[in-house]
Amino acid sequence: MSGPGEAPKPTSLLAAVLASEAVVIALAIPVAVAVQDVDGRTAGLVCGGLAVACLLLAGMVRRPWAVAVGGVLQVLLVASGFMVATMFFLGAIFGALWITAIWLGRRVRDARAR
Repeated sequence: MSGPGEAPKPTSLLAAVLASEAVVIALAIPVAVAVQDVDGRTAGLVCGGLAVACLLLAGMVRRPWAVAVGGVLQVLLVASGFMVATMFFLGAIFGALWITAIWLGRRVRDARAR
């Protein structure tokens, strides 16, 4: 974690994307049940599982394999659009945020190295 006068670590942006994503996915559960007529158990398992995975990965984002697993999660989020159609759009937005966070993190890392 960064101190008061320190810049945040590049991985903190990735963790923020994943945490925000977890909230959005969790909020898709009642939408899937009420609007899309998806079975509550199915919606809870799929969306709840993805939300928990995002939160767990947000805590482990400093590990070298976490970026690749995060990319897989982005694909799964887009695929959840088959259950709640809006998730196609939201998944694309979060995928773009994920790619942007990786790009910005690399720029910060390279700037610190100079």
